[in-house]
Amino acid sequence: MALTLYHVSWCPECEIVREKLASLKLAYLDVIVPDARAFRQQVHEVSGQYYVPVLMDDDLVLTATEEILAYLDDRYETGGGAAKPRPAKPRAEQASAVLGEDDQYPSCSRDGTGK
Repeated sequence: MALTLYHVSWCPECEIVREKLASLKLAYLDVIVPDARAFRQQVHEVSGQYYVPVLMDDDLVLTATEEILAYLDDRYETGGGAAKPRPAKPRAEQASAVLGEDDQYPSCSRDGTGK
């Protein structure tokens, strides 16, 4: 099982996901992507959209903070200080692959507010 988190260092939503991964003591590949959405080609290649955070768990791609947190809660339960994997439930949907006129600006969420 391989977790990969695509994120930017300054994004509050990305920080929430990193904190959740740390609290579950989950190892993951940490991929910091460019601030400007237009340059987040890695993110687009795996998720079909340019927003972060994006979490991959093997072939499953999660693209919304709330969805990522719910998935981590559902998929990994803590017990004895270590995370225990449970069967994955595919739930991710891909967002639009089209860049808008504001996509040259840094943003970590769909509305640019961090919410």
